[in-house]
Amino acid sequence: MYIREKITKQIKTIIGDALNQTVESGALTIETMPDLFLEIPREKEHGEYSTNIAMQLPKQTKKAPRFIAETLVANMQIADSYIESIEIAGPGFINFKLKPYWQYAVLAEVADLKADYGRSQKNAGKKFNLEFISANPTGPMHMGNARGGAIGDILAAVADWTGYAVTREFYINDAGNQIVKFGDSLDARYRQLMGEDIPFPEDGYQGEDITDHMKAFIAANGDVHRLLTPEERKPILIDYALNKNLSQMRSDLEAYGIRYDVWFSEQSLYDSGAIEKTIELLGKGGFTYEQEGALWFKATEFGSDKDDVLIRANGLPTYFMADIAYHMDKFINRGFDRCINVWGADHHGHVARLKGALTAVGIDASNFEVVIMQLVRLLRNGEVARMSKRQGKAIALTDLIDEVGVDATRFFFNLRSPDSHFDFDLDLAIEQSNDNPVFYVQYAHARICSIIRQMTEELDQTIPLDYSRLVEKEELNLMEILANFPDEILTAEDKLDPSRITRYAIDLAAAFHSFYNACHVRVDDKALMKARVALIEATKQVIQNALGILGVSAPERM
Repeated sequence: MYIREKITKQIKTIIGDALNQTVESGALTIETMPDLFLEIPREKEHGEYSTNIAMQLPKQTKKAPRFIAETLVANMQIADSYIESIEIAGPGFINFKLKPYWQYAVLAEVADLKADYGRSQKNAGKKFNLEFISANPTGPMHMGNARGGAIGDILAAVADWTGYAVTREFYINDAGNQIVKFGDSLDARYRQLMGEDIPFPEDGYQGEDITDHMKAFIAANGDVHRLLTPEERKPILIDYALNKNLSQMRSDLEAYGIRYDVWFSEQSLYDSGAIEKTIELLGKGGFTYEQEGALWFKATEFGSDKDDVLIRANGLPTYFMADIAYHMDKFINRGFDRCINVWGADHHGHVARLKGALTAVGIDASNFEVVIMQLVRLLRNGEVARMSKRQGKAIALTDLIDEVGVDATRFFFNLRSPDSHFDFDLDLAIEQSNDNPVFYVQYAHARICSIIRQMTEELDQTIPLDYSRLVEKEELNLMEILANFPDEILTAEDKLDPSRITRYAIDLAAAFHSFYNACHVRVDDKALMKARVALIEATKQVIQNALGILGVSAPERM
């Protein structure tokens, strides 16, 4: 148990005991104990922890919050605890000030756990599925997929650090209307390259990759497919190009630091009979009906404003139908305890109806969550780079990585919470200055490595390590931020916001730079020097751990 967790648990016990004491004594009448929350105040003068428990009880107790707070504090026993004093602020906030130098414990924790500092077993024994990107395999990976990749991969890492058994999954959209268009586009390019004067489909995929695929196909196979009908030829062309695209996707994503455990084919849902089984299950539950030749799902029974089509009048399943079968496979066939999807903002309306469908087939929909990701504007020289995948003008993921590097790409795409719009400044991403946040964090790590290399031989190993020599405010602040790391991971997982880890890394780097500017590490006092080296070694380790979660390197020299 980490120091923050120990302190939090202790304070909650003290508050809980005080609540019980006031009820037993008759000082307060409380029939239902409220949930107890602690927060860390932004202002240091308000102490290290605060609770609003008194503001949750006026309705039950028929007392003012301030009176409730005073009554509770009078019944709090803090002897032999981490608490030095308790104060009441404002209308009834209860603030806890800790005894000096509680922060020392974190240095021993980091020294003991090293690369595992921050890990927990909160979700041990649970299976976690994270499905992200899942771009149509009809063209190359592009910049629009990059943010989802960073968010999803880091969320998966965060879940792993909280104890989940994590599966990273890519859902291959290799069925449906986009594949029909893909086949039409390939066949048109094939016929044009064979000398036929035919128009290209207006809604076809016009990227150069379509032409390149067909040139390579012809080079490998000659004209043996020319005499086939388009209906005979298209499946062959689709199979050829899809395999090429998927192979390139895997390669591009691995270059981006993402390796999937499962590549799940949408087509497999049709081949395995999963679609039919799902229809049958929904029908047995009375959740479907036929109208105008189509099969509908009674989505309005689950809070939706309209019902949804499952099978079109032409007999083809909708994307929604496949999505229900796919998530049933996750929960029922593969036994995941929690499933998270990272989707674009245009899918927002799809969340509620899918949750309703999962409820209809007997799945606890609270275990299914969607992280909605907003768009990012890519800026170069202060101007927006326009993109259009269908017109073949998309900025490829590999081009972005080549320009700014994997580290900056992943870091920048995770600077804001997934639901925030933001601008990706290409010029800043490659700038080697403290204005560049990824450089700022990496430079802190490299600077520590440099200090340690220079000072290792100067340390007197006969002098015992004494953390109590660390009393400067910059030292204490740095240790306090180190102590926050395990909680930041748990909060990032709970709120599905991996940008908390990015912001934490920046805050930790800032605390180190402040310490370095205020406190010399090489000093005549050998005991103090040894304690400060221990402090920066702990900082170096935690920066490594945070950057590791982000999939960003921690260079030792810059």
